[in-house]
Amino acid sequence: MKKHQSLVEPSPVNAERKLQGLQNASNSEELEVKRSDFSSDFVFGVCTAAAQIEGSAKEAGKGPSVWDHHIEKYPERIQDGSNLTSIDSYKRYKEDVKALKDLGVDSYRFSISWTRILPKGTLSGGVNQEGIDHYNSLIDELLKNGITPYVTILHFDPPQALTDKYGGVLNRSFVDDFKDYSELCFKTYGDRVKNWITINEPYIMAKNGYDLGVAPPARCSVRARFPCTVGNSATEPYIVSHNLLLAHATVVKLYKDKFQAQQGGQIGISLVGPYYEPYSGSAEDKAAVKRIMDFELGWYMEPLVYGDYPKSMRDFVKDRLPTFTQEEKKLLEGSFDFIGINYYTTRYVKNQPASTAKAVAYRFDSLTLSNLTERSIFVITHPEGLQKLLEFMKENYQNPKIIITENGITEAKNDKRELDVALKDPHRIQSILRHLYRIKMAIKNGVNVKGYFHYTLNDDFEWGKALFQDSGFTMSTTKTISNAFLKTLRSGSLSS
Repeated sequence: MKKHQSLVEPSPVNAERKLQGLQNASNSEELEVKRSDFSSDFVFGVCTAAAQIEGSAKEAGKGPSVWDHHIEKYPERIQDGSNLTSIDSYKRYKEDVKALKDLGVDSYRFSISWTRILPKGTLSGGVNQEGIDHYNSLIDELLKNGITPYVTILHFDPPQALTDKYGGVLNRSFVDDFKDYSELCFKTYGDRVKNWITINEPYIMAKNGYDLGVAPPARCSVRARFPCTVGNSATEPYIVSHNLLLAHATVVKLYKDKFQAQQGGQIGISLVGPYYEPYSGSAEDKAAVKRIMDFELGWYMEPLVYGDYPKSMRDFVKDRLPTFTQEEKKLLEGSFDFIGINYYTTRYVKNQPASTAKAVAYRFDSLTLSNLTERSIFVITHPEGLQKLLEFMKENYQNPKIIITENGITEAKNDKRELDVALKDPHRIQSILRHLYRIKMAIKNGVNVKGYFHYTLNDDFEWGKALFQDSGFTMSTTKTISNAFLKTLRSGSLSS
């Protein structure tokens, strides 16, 4: 089997073609979305993450994050050999704000780099005033231009110092340090920031860093793409997710008890939200869909809504899955004002007979096989899957307030593409319109969706994939606005 080839048979190419066919079968109504189709309090914005755009990784007092360390330790694992410069938004943030204003968005989701304000990860290690001042300046610049900040406290880049000190997210001490860092953010920026996201995609942190070993801290015991020298793919992803859930709930309680009444904000978490369809009509494949949804989305939503992990996870993982105390269950249950959903794709899934299961690892525990391939996971867009996912959330998780905190397409960088084609970007615009149409239909069906953020403002450092993936509204090398799509958000047809 080729590296990263899908486990699904027939071939993953056929599965992708099936989804691509569904995508292409859209109707013209999907392209006629209007601002008036959404309520006046529905938020439109774009998003970024500090580690993907800021650069200046060794400047202005910043300490190393796990990603800074990973890039230096494993440069061969970054497909284009990218370094820590990224697109230099730390120094060019005013240009970013101007681009946001030109686009016409009303909100901007960005993340704070933990090690830019706490270089060693802890209060006792010292506060970096230059970092504090930078985010004050960014927030003030946004507000001056009529743009509402949505701030992510942790977006994949915890301090390397905490990994060196006690194992990072694997250790429960992480919960206390994350609480201290979050409290500093609330105290410093909460007078102006009214929308907080505790953690972005804990699932990705747990799976990629501790099961597959393809992201920091590169731990695994069952090899995926790269070999690991340490780790346990059977237990560590579950421990990491457990600690991230408790860190989230602890910070939400802190915010609600100490800051929310005075500051008047809201707080939530962003979860990765792929949707799955059964590869066949068999009862086994339909059951596989339920299991994989439990093992991905339900891994977090069940504790957040009901206080404990899905029963299927306990049945399959048994004592490798950590347990919550009664006090922790109470802490977790309802620990959000909104749920952020990052949706990019829908995949096919089929049942994997237990007799053919691989070595013990999180990735095999659900006994499912999907059509994920080595191609970018964002290539196959399927807007209808977003509507189905949102309606699934309504039916299974008490219809929470939802904000689409990421959605978009990522393509390989193509410098040979003609400039006028790149600037018009019709494929991206149509994709956004079709997803907005599906959000509109989900709202019509009673789902409580209150916002949409496109990923991303800029072409950026797409983690291990490469430095510049085509994913943003602006072109990284020239800071040119790629299209005027979002200018129409406040009036008229979005496709005009």
